[in-house]
Amino acid sequence: MSSAPPKPLVAIVTTDFAGVTRGRSVAADRLDEVLAGGIGWLPANLSLTPFDGIATPNPWGSRGDLRVLPDPDARYRCEATGSATPFDMIMGEVVDLDGSPWRGCARGLLRGAIDGLRERYGIDLRTSFEQEFQLVDADLPAAHSLSFAALRRVDPLGPMLMAALEAAGVEPEVMIAEFGRDQFEVTCAPADPVTAADRAVVIREIVRETARSLGWHASFAPKTAADGVGNGVHIHLSLWSDDGRPLTRDGGAVSGLSARAEAFFAGILRHMPALVALTAPSPLSYLRLRPHSWSASYSWLADRDREAALRICPTWSVGGGVPDRQCNVEYRAADATANPYLALYGLVRAGLTGLAGDERLPALDPRHPGGLTARELADAGIVRLPETLEMALRALTDDKEAASWLAPDVLETYLGVRNAELARVVGLTPDDVCALYKWLY
Repeated sequence: MSSAPPKPLVAIVTTDFAGVTRGRSVAADRLDEVLAGGIGWLPANLSLTPFDGIATPNPWGSRGDLRVLPDPDARYRCEATGSATPFDMIMGEVVDLDGSPWRGCARGLLRGAIDGLRERYGIDLRTSFEQEFQLVDADLPAAHSLSFAALRRVDPLGPMLMAALEAAGVEPEVMIAEFGRDQFEVTCAPADPVTAADRAVVIREIVRETARSLGWHASFAPKTAADGVGNGVHIHLSLWSDDGRPLTRDGGAVSGLSARAEAFFAGILRHMPALVALTAPSPLSYLRLRPHSWSASYSWLADRDREAALRICPTWSVGGGVPDRQCNVEYRAADATANPYLALYGLVRAGLTGLAGDERLPALDPRHPGGLTARELADAGIVRLPETLEMALRALTDDKEAASWLAPDVLETYLGVRNAELARVVGLTPDDVCALYKWLY
């Protein structure tokens, strides 16, 4: 007797404060009715930790109900991951039972912040995420960093992954064999912020699924070994007018950035100690955010320096390149333990404060802040970023403006999730923490 073919399923998903994408699957032939009414959800789900327990205390308890409404324009489907059935995912937004936005939905918060940026200043953002990952415990032959051989030794992962991402519609650009052991990076084309965050989620899930189909485990954890190279997420941001004109670059300015771009990124610099609680939010994140590790350790803007927390990226004219359309700034103090919607939401809200105050960036200084005196750092407005998650959470709560970007019960939830993580790693060595998180992300 032949078995019935698998019934196609579509997953309706949302990404929580732990940076984990969760949801429910429905039969594809029921999708139309689900598009209208969504799927059931619980407020307490926002308090889930990466260890799958609900952080306690939390403001939700066992009461309340929500819906996750699928966004039909955010469906990502492909048949090239090597799995037996298609990868099929629709991004959802968490809403109240009457369909109104729920204050704890990071995707909805990001959408609202972007709408505010457009309405108040006529500015749109274009964003992309560069994401690094490692194949852990893969027992691969040695190969040089950045080498052709490093990519070919994992064949057919590269071709399968790029085909799957292309079919899913995330516009992949390059796959790189990076500096770390068995480490790779995937980039994609820029898009509006909500779509860019969607793509970050999809890339993570497709990478994991494609690697799994080949017998490997792909980890996006910030560190998989305490003395190893870290896995970062670099968030690229550029400003555009609502009629499609580039607004980031001013070739005549000392910084090379327009006045509006300076104001936007000055707001990010000012709030950066609080922002890292949203963009690098795990205990493990702070093993990566250290000086001279090609990540970020100071609230520092620099031109083309990969130690800077904000890096002005290069532009080029070779091949007919148009610098005004290429100009963007890279935020480097992020990793994949962060919810990408929430990370971008924080950056946009910080940028809005800079625009509101018409702020200006400090003068560019080619020196690494680690070599400056306390007086020189103060004169330049540069501070050391938090060195632990405890310090980052304290910076967030001390920055009353940043803390106000989340409703009080949502902020309480966020802090609860992160404090549950801190409690889980008490007494663990750095290598123990790496070993724990590499299987979670």
